Amino acid sequence: MAAIAKRKKEKITEPKVKITWKEVKRQKTLLIWSAFIVLYGIIFCYLPLGGWLMAFQNYRPKEGLLHSQFVGLAKFRQLFSDATFIRVIRNTLAMGVINLAATFIMAIVFAILLNELKSKGGKKVVQTISYLPHFLSWIIVTGILHDALSGTGIVNEILMNLGILDQPLNFFAHTKYFWPIVAFANVWKETGWNAIIYLSAITSIDPSLYEAASIDGAGRWAKIKYVTLPGIRPTMIILLLMNVGNVLNAGFEVQYLLGNGLVQSVSQTIDIYVLKWGISQNDFAIGTAAGIFKSFVSIVLIMIANQIAKRYGEERLF
Repeated sequence: MAAIAKRKKEKITEPKVKITWKEVKRQKTLLIWSAFIVLYGIIFCYLPLGGWLMAFQNYRPKEGLLHSQFVGLAKFRQLFSDATFIRVIRNTLAMGVINLAATFIMAIVFAILLNELKSKGGKKVVQTISYLPHFLSWIIVTGILHDALSGTGIVNEILMNLGILDQPLNFFAHTKYFWPIVAFANVWKETGWNAIIYLSAITSIDPSLYEAASIDGAGRWAKIKYVTLPGIRPTMIILLLMNVGNVLNAGFEVQYLLGNGLVQSVSQTIDIYVLKWGISQNDFAIGTAAGIFKSFVSIVLIMIANQIAKRYGEERLF
């Protein structure tokens, strides 16, 4: 026993792989393709970060990055002294959280329900139909929503026939309906696509666990609660951590296309603010400052969520 305990205490070290020219030649195809990916990342992901310098300048296109006047944090102070930008942050954060919660929960529920279908043919049909909205552009999706929610649309027709409404309701004229409409649009468009990875995680669960649960008298709900959900829990945690960073990426197209003057106070996001004040008004420094703020908040949210997961012993990103 003492020998076993001593062996456990010993640090296990893996043998180091010696990199030789022969090994490089053997892996040359992989290295060449890896080099292309690294080059792509440098050109399209890291080099553009040099444009962040605009946020600290009174940028003028004619003067360029190198000759524009340096103003420090003046643009950031201008941003946070603007009541419109504060309202935009609220809208973006609210829609981001609602979209995250709705799409995350619905994808899990849909994957579990789809897994419970016994007919393989029926499962394939439902899967195919659920994937299709993901490949539709937001122009088409918002067009469908406009038609369905218009005064003569199917939603108003159903509500009036059921006696819930006495006259057609203009859903896009009331601020209280805008965020639920955006959340519904995201759920309808992305649930089928987001469920793919959960379906893959469910298929990797050991079938003997379901057999053991059946022997113990577990029904469908008990199997889902004690086998399926714990089996896909690591996948759920990792995807949740990754999506937390996208909370401020609440969207641009759907809000821009569905928004109007009547709901402008709740429809504008940071991306729309950047378009309106940064590009349309030729104040690129303000737009860049808003973009930096969004990136900074996303990084902070991911780090906080990752630390919470680490503290409770869950799966984490790093």
